[in-house]
Amino acid sequence: RILRAESQKLGYPSTFTIYDTADTKSLLNSIIKELKLDTQTYKVNEVYGRISSAKNNLITPQAYANNTQLVSFDRQTRKPEIARIYAMYMQRCYKAAAMDFDDLLLNTNVLFRDFPDVLSKYQDKFKYILVDEYQDTNHSQYLIVKRLAENHQNVCVVGDDAQSIYSFRGANIENILNFRNDYPNYKLFKLEQNYRSTQTIVNAANSVIAKNKRQIQKVSFSAKGVGEKIKIIKAYTDQEEGFMVASAISDIIHREHAHHKDFAILYRTNAQSRIFEEALRKRNIPYRVYGSLSFYQRKEIKDTLAYFRLTVNPSDDEALKRIINFPTRGIGNTTVQRLEATANQKEQSIWVTIEQLGTDSSELKPAAINKVIQFYNLIKQFGTIAYTADAYEAAEAIISNTGLLKEFKADGSVEGITRLQNIEELLNSIKEFSEARKEEGEAELITLADYLENVSLLTDADNDKPEDRDKVSIMTIHSAKGLEFDYVFLAGIEEELFPSRLSTGTLEELEEERRLFYVALTRAAKMATISHAQVRYKWGNLTSSIPSRFIAEIDPEWVDNEDVETPPDTVATLGGMQTNPANFGKSNLARANQGRFQGRRLARIGTESTTESNEPSQGSNPYSIKEGSVVYHDRFGKGTVVAIENDGQNAKAIVSFTKVGQKNLLLKFAKLKIIG
Repeated sequence: RILRAESQKLGYPSTFTIYDTADTKSLLNSIIKELKLDTQTYKVNEVYGRISSAKNNLITPQAYANNTQLVSFDRQTRKPEIARIYAMYMQRCYKAAAMDFDDLLLNTNVLFRDFPDVLSKYQDKFKYILVDEYQDTNHSQYLIVKRLAENHQNVCVVGDDAQSIYSFRGANIENILNFRNDYPNYKLFKLEQNYRSTQTIVNAANSVIAKNKRQIQKVSFSAKGVGEKIKIIKAYTDQEEGFMVASAISDIIHREHAHHKDFAILYRTNAQSRIFEEALRKRNIPYRVYGSLSFYQRKEIKDTLAYFRLTVNPSDDEALKRIINFPTRGIGNTTVQRLEATANQKEQSIWVTIEQLGTDSSELKPAAINKVIQFYNLIKQFGTIAYTADAYEAAEAIISNTGLLKEFKADGSVEGITRLQNIEELLNSIKEFSEARKEEGEAELITLADYLENVSLLTDADNDKPEDRDKVSIMTIHSAKGLEFDYVFLAGIEEELFPSRLSTGTLEELEEERRLFYVALTRAAKMATISHAQVRYKWGNLTSSIPSRFIAEIDPEWVDNEDVETPPDTVATLGGMQTNPANFGKSNLARANQGRFQGRRLARIGTESTTESNEPSQGSNPYSIKEGSVVYHDRFGKGTVVAIENDGQNAKAIVSFTKVGQKNLLLKFAKLKIIG
């Protein structure tokens, strides 16, 4: 309203347009293309993030171009034209009489800074200022409040520094921490009663947040009673973690007569949802992914699966149309529409229509035909491995050689990192599926076609009834802020996952991760359960994990010591540890060129090994396992061998597992470890 009334002083009409995020990104995309910049280098999301951050820190295009630190950073990240894009973007917005969301704050600051009479007018108008969620304000918002309150000093801010978790969006915790310096005559009112959680949960959260050095000291308390202690689930693998969490939810529902909507599973990254989605499905527990799409409905997952589908079935027109120009290959909508029209006319697939481009007359121009044929040849080279190679190795080859991996790696924005994590998790699911099927003796070779047959059932299960609200909520911790549930499960609480390996470089980053853990724990009203795994797949390799430091920071008085049984320590026997996604796609297979897949040994991702992917890696000699042996399995846990069937390569163990019942496993693939 201030800008509407005063916009003419800045050269804008009072009827200026407000661009939403989609409008902003569309204009930026046009400018990037106009400047003939590489769209793989200048990703719209990343450029948008840089410009938004500059505006929130009141850095104009000219100031940006003159800032040696910013310009140097852009050069180091191979984006030296950011300043130029920023300047052109602002010029276009001004010409169009438009402001984006960040401009509303930036221009209000410019107005107050450059027009003292305007500032004085609104200082007189707003004699009392109230700001909610002050811990989430950015620098631009902070200055608007400070300028308006400069004369009368009547400011009341409400906030909790312990819940400042949005620095990646520009929020600055210094605003609330330094309030007493900005307003020396301040009065501090501590609202320390927690009306949601039990005293045990509050005490546990207090004991963790107390480790932060920079904070406003307070001691929260609850009048809801002591409540149950914090439960700790110690799983061996991430799959077992999903199984145990789903089982615990089912048990509580039956024991306490609780509803599904009373439960939430919280995790640090979106990619972690897959494990819990699949575990809940297997137990017929309804759920919803809050604030995001279900794992198999996310764009990057659907795009990647479309490549797999087309490789397995070239007649899949919907898959072809989805990815023929992703990543960008210069194949436009007009070309695709003409191909589809020809295919429909001849009652054949688009794939067959492309095959005939060299012999039939075509309405397509030679340049378009050439691009389409290149795409055809790219997909065709994978046709054999979809049915003859291990599913994981085939998936790696496709992702690495089609440009998908490069596309996902190139985007360094928060959204880009999330997409890359989701692709990693998709590959992990393929690895788990392949190994599980081989262990259970279904086949010695599990192909990509086998995986697609299975995953199609999972994607269809996402199409449940949206009106049914009695569902378990699963979400990132950031999405959970402001929400509450009777029963909360904090999942994947391990070093490098939470705290994130991307957020432990400085004390400030680590303290924000600790605040995020505090927020997660205090979402629970009745019971909080923390789970972690000893090993989990990372880029297709089984990798050891250690419990998060945040678990150790909880005062033991508030933790249930009768934890779920910890599996035997077999982590040291695991080989091939690999965690760096930068190594993904550097195996022999991923470097293979067109037409060179058939007849090759398929190396594991991120390694140079030439070991066949279907050769088992045993924790114990498989053929030394006998009836009565007590064994441990990566996914099923502890069990006793009931019987051995067959001999040699076909030997099977019938194992009664404590948690999942009886399983029939091929010994050469089962990776059983004798523990007694």
